[in-house]
Amino acid sequence: MLDSPVMRMADTSTHEKVTIFRTAIAKTVKGKSETIDLAIVALIAEGHLLIEDVPGVGKTTLGHAMARTLDCNFHRIQFTSDLLPSDVTGVSVFNPRLNEFEFKPGPIFSNIVLADEINRTTPKTQSALLEAMNENQITIENHTYSLPRPFMVLATQNPVEHHGTYPLPESQLDRFLMKIAVGYPNVSAEKEILKRFTNGNQTYVPHPVLTPADILQLQEESRKIHVDEKIVDYMIEIVNRTRNHPDVELGVSPRGTLALFRSLQALSLVQGRAYALPDDVKRLALPVFGHRMVLARTATRVRTDTRSVLQSILDQTPVPA
Repeated sequence: MLDSPVMRMADTSTHEKVTIFRTAIAKTVKGKSETIDLAIVALIAEGHLLIEDVPGVGKTTLGHAMARTLDCNFHRIQFTSDLLPSDVTGVSVFNPRLNEFEFKPGPIFSNIVLADEINRTTPKTQSALLEAMNENQITIENHTYSLPRPFMVLATQNPVEHHGTYPLPESQLDRFLMKIAVGYPNVSAEKEILKRFTNGNQTYVPHPVLTPADILQLQEESRKIHVDEKIVDYMIEIVNRTRNHPDVELGVSPRGTLALFRSLQALSLVQGRAYALPDDVKRLALPVFGHRMVLARTATRVRTDTRSVLQSILDQTPVPA
């Protein structure tokens, strides 16, 4: 199999790898270039991604496409109200032959974990992901098990106004590097989707184009991206304004500041640049900060949302030259 796409990546440049990865996902997820770019940024920034949108717009499809275009371990977990933490992390089973308990790893021990409809399970089961997402490890019965690298939780959820959902607490939301939406496809993209149903060809099965080693290399390269001190000051000024805004009860945490910094580096790599730009901050502010802010009750009563608050902060914050 020397001529397979995965085997040919050894002598491919960093930007070419990103382009090949993006193109492979785009064959499955039609007309969503911005969504695909942000998903790739989250992976390269060593973060986790939460996709919230109404049913049927392709949230799970995006997760499958990302995982299948990587030659890595992948598990999909369908979160339901009766799912237990041990169904995610694993369980110790007594082995009579060895006369001792033996740990059976759960689906969390994968490179890419698709947590489908994560807000349909109970908070107890949701919390089983906290240590894994924050420290890349799982502790069970006083034993700590390292997770494979790269490791990414790609979670989907329906909006909380849908019946049978458990809203994620702030501590859980803060573990996600970004929260994005897929949205409805445009006319041309929807026509492409319909064409797949011709002659019974309902699905496109993506092929692996990158290996885990390729992703680790991209993650390492992203850390070398230069972020000028003026842009760092610009980021911190925006963060401080979220903490002092009259319509915001809970502003962006230091983890959120670090998330934006790593996202800036990853986005610059995806764009083929060795440095970050102020426009990158504006582009990433909502997906990185939006789910980390809690609006005050006075703001919700007048129908103010996080997007409008963040946009007003960006408009009022001087952009570095």
